Amino acid sequence: MDKILIIDDSAVQAKHLESILEDTYDITIAHTATEGLMYATSGEYALFLLDVIMPDMDGFVLLEKLQEELATEHVPVIMITSLADIHSEEHGLLLGAVDYIVKPFNPVSVKARVNTQVKQHKYWLQIERQVMKDELTKVANRRNYNRYSITKWQEAIRLKIAFSICMFDIDKFKVYNDTYGHPAGDRVLMAVAQEVDSHLQRSTDFFARYGGEEFVAIVLGGESEKVYEHFKRIRQAVEDLHMEHSGSVSPWVTVSMGGITVYPKMGERYEDYLKMADSMLYDAKRLGRSQVIWVNEKGKQWREQG
Repeated sequence: MDKILIIDDSAVQAKHLESILEDTYDITIAHTATEGLMYATSGEYALFLLDVIMPDMDGFVLLEKLQEELATEHVPVIMITSLADIHSEEHGLLLGAVDYIVKPFNPVSVKARVNTQVKQHKYWLQIERQVMKDELTKVANRRNYNRYSITKWQEAIRLKIAFSICMFDIDKFKVYNDTYGHPAGDRVLMAVAQEVDSHLQRSTDFFARYGGEEFVAIVLGGESEKVYEHFKRIRQAVEDLHMEHSGSVSPWVTVSMGGITVYPKMGERYEDYLKMADSMLYDAKRLGRSQVIWVNEKGKQWREQG
């Protein structure tokens, strides 16, 4: 079921809307704008139904905030109001709302308007996913990663959960291309990407091609040691594909990995920790390749012996 968030300070009105839509959609209700914003930034919703008049923050201000958040900027917003004047409707539409529903609700009209916007959003997501995939490897591309990384960093701050970044690349890939040819190199990129992707299938995992033979993975939640052990298994799984590479540190294609687990706080910059993960990757290559080097949230470094 597609998920819809209703943000309305009136419990009666919110429940009425829920009763109209609950057979078709998974409904969440927030009774304040602040609570609604917290739910909304999870990135799980296909539509927001937003009351105009609320005590802590009016719907127009909340709409602007939703437009500013990466996780919500493209989610359609239908305004809910008892204000039948044209100026309020015009103001909401200019701010980015896609439609208006005026109280008291007409169930048939509500369903039709909601269905239209959810269908359009799903179509947009389908197009967006195609644009956000790397053409060669079929995993997420750099553009997708740029959007996802910041959104999930903000989510980790809000939820006070662990955030792990892993950077890795294929060992001696230039040598591989020079030895076996670029078409063979492309096949290796595809095989490595698909193997790693198969191990990162949870909703809290994200994996993308960063550029060239370099990849990046993000994991939300989980103990740092378990995350580190998981990436060790992924590194081994790539080697176990037994793709011949006579010019590397092993008879087979291997990868080097560097990562870090943190509990991000407000004011900290994602880019600073990405650089630390990249530094661990550099160390993994400098110290022999085909290994994982990780730093946990306490600054302790773990190294898989290559």
